[in-house]
Amino acid sequence: MKLQKSIITLLVLCFTLGTYAQKDMKEKKDLKERAMEVKQQMLEKDPSLSALFNSSTGYVIFPAVGEAGFIIGGASGNGVVYENNMFIGTADLKQIDVGLQAGGKTYGEVIFFKNQDALDTFKNNKFELSAELSATLINEGAAKKTKFKNDVLVFVLPKKGLMADASVGAQRFTFEKNTDTRVSDF
Repeated sequence: MKLQKSIITLLVLCFTLGTYAQKDMKEKKDLKERAMEVKQQMLEKDPSLSALFNSSTGYVIFPAVGEAGFIIGGASGNGVVYENNMFIGTADLKQIDVGLQAGGKTYGEVIFFKNQDALDTFKNNKFELSAELSATLINEGAAKKTKFKNDVLVFVLPKKGLMADASVGAQRFTFEKNTDTRVSDF
């Protein structure tokens, strides 16, 4: 019974953290700044990623994805979506895992879309990352060795925490189009 309460509390906490969307300008600006910081960190670890940032139809950067779990786990994060290197909106990431896992961690994540169809699938909220599409850990030269699968490529940048994980789950995303058309954002 105590274990069930702990699991339920953990799940409620994970989902509560993920439900606060970045709505006002200050929050979007902060999110965009953190995304650019993570992008720079990724490029420092693997300069060959610059070719993907420049050639992909679009990409989404999640500067901080928080993940925690004990048997049942979850993750959430907010990100910034770019099409042809132009900011077009924000995204929300939610993940549920089931299996052997314990601990917590934070990481940055970038998803590259090879073509317009892949990006449109994401923008239409029909995109999901499952076990069949794995993420590549960012290190020197990783971008040169990794190939697109289903027109998508995912990289993660570990930040902090420790988590033992042998679970199965999926990431789901919600895209929110940018409706602010201020000239200063372009």
